[in-house]
Amino acid sequence: MKIFKTTAGIVIEKEEKFYLIKDQNWDSFINDDTILQTASSLIASLTAGGSELIQDVMAPVGNQELWACGVTYMRSKVGRQEESKLSGGADFYAKVYDAERPEVFFKATAHRIVGPGEKVNIRKDSTWDVPEPELTLVVTSSGKIIGYTIGNDMSSRSIEGENPLYLPQAKTYDACAALGPCIYLTEEPLPPETMISLVINRNNEKVFEGNVAIHQMKRTVKELASYVYRECSFPHGCLIMTGTGIVPGNDFTLQQADEIKISIEGIGQLVNHVA
Repeated sequence: MKIFKTTAGIVIEKEEKFYLIKDQNWDSFINDDTILQTASSLIASLTAGGSELIQDVMAPVGNQELWACGVTYMRSKVGRQEESKLSGGADFYAKVYDAERPEVFFKATAHRIVGPGEKVNIRKDSTWDVPEPELTLVVTSSGKIIGYTIGNDMSSRSIEGENPLYLPQAKTYDACAALGPCIYLTEEPLPPETMISLVINRNNEKVFEGNVAIHQMKRTVKELASYVYRECSFPHGCLIMTGTGIVPGNDFTLQQADEIKISIEGIGQLVNHVA
């Protein structure tokens, strides 16, 4: 089952049929440990519509905070070491990859997050920028993972590479993240072979392509969520990006108007352009 946040209301997709739920508060709806049962009950009395109900899709976030985890894949560790070697920060990334405690950080609230089809931003004071395609957890206030979405953790490698302490500036700014197109609801973990794919097009030509299976993630999703929730409460729930295993080479940086396509099997595809 999938849920979409649209301008008309919440749309539930089940078995390729679509159901519009009006006058339902988004924050309350997704902050529900039994959301699958709730959604099934709601659509039982509704008439199914077609895919036209999901034409105006928004980012699946309301008053939830968006957090992120770093250095959870080997490729990310290597990429971070490469970008920070001149600043003397390379060893920090090797240590956090092997440490018991993962790297977690605050990413954004809703007004800095864009949805499908909207434009992500690159900082004007940055010279090296990449998208980071990430499986993103949807977690209730109790700490239960109730679903998954696709996340794009936009990142300034030049700023973070200059000094690891500049991480907040490299990660958090207006339009620094994209989420969507939906939340895939499931009680079961995603299959380990689930693939995350990234394609970047420039002037209608492919300039980068990569993919990674989520089983290459060093830590479990429950482990990452548990660390985010340590000593932090989330009254409306939380979304948690789980890190990237796809890092373009050192000779690549995003440019204005680039098209970013991120796909995750079972969830869908998130498409954005660079402002």
